[in-house]
Amino acid sequence: MEKMLDGKVCLITGAGRGIGRSAALLFAAEGGRMVLSDLDPEPVQEVVEQIKAAGGEAVAVAGDVTADGFAEKFVQTAVDAFGPDIHVIVNNAGYTWDGVVHKMTDEQWEAMLKVHCTAPFRIVRAAAPYMRENAKREAQEGRVVMRKIINVSSVAGTDGNPGQANYSTAKSGILGFTKTLAKEWGRLNVNVNAVAYGWIETRLTQPKAEDTVLEKDGKKIAIGVPKNQLEAFRMMIPLGRPGTPDEAARVMLFLASPLSDYVSGQVIKVTGGW
Repeated sequence: MEKMLDGKVCLITGAGRGIGRSAALLFAAEGGRMVLSDLDPEPVQEVVEQIKAAGGEAVAVAGDVTADGFAEKFVQTAVDAFGPDIHVIVNNAGYTWDGVVHKMTDEQWEAMLKVHCTAPFRIVRAAAPYMRENAKREAQEGRVVMRKIINVSSVAGTDGNPGQANYSTAKSGILGFTKTLAKEWGRLNVNVNAVAYGWIETRLTQPKAEDTVLEKDGKKIAIGVPKNQLEAFRMMIPLGRPGTPDEAARVMLFLASPLSDYVSGQVIKVTGGW
């Protein structure tokens, strides 16, 4: 049986842990040639080694997706490793930095916009020559090759969430980017979709404790969710449980594969029915 991503060059950010890690392993198992990034070098390199041990192809680019020049470096790594074509981009990297509106700092607000909106925009812009120009050449040759861009959103972006005005705004913004890009690049056979996740079991949704922090730019940022809120969420989910990273990644695989070739400009909510 033919693998769904056989030979496709696939870029995934935030691939060292959680949903991104599961997607990287799943895409590689389906034949994807993987270019993976993460803020921390150790976990993403472990994913690369796991893919290689299974007979796949993968390279890692450690770094901050919001840093100047990162997008160009990420895309150039893909070109250097696998040639001048890019088939799939998954903008998955992100984190939360919660606070109620009247106590939120400008830094908190702008950090969320930068990681969830600006970074995906920069990566797509950097990849444009390798997606758009190849598509134009293929059209002249009478060929159709579908390419995919998958942006990660959240139910906080579709519905709002108290204490997350910055995150909710950013995750809403990426939906506008998704729908606009789908209209701009559709004639070039690029499907652009978003996945809005509910409660998926990752380090961002683990029970909040003193040691549940993310370190970025020398700062320790508290992550996680208060335990009483998690129990309330569980009661609201018709399936009665959170989703796993593997379950979340399967939706990304659908959107990256030929199964979704006529799906574009859509937001798929993955919430267990919430």
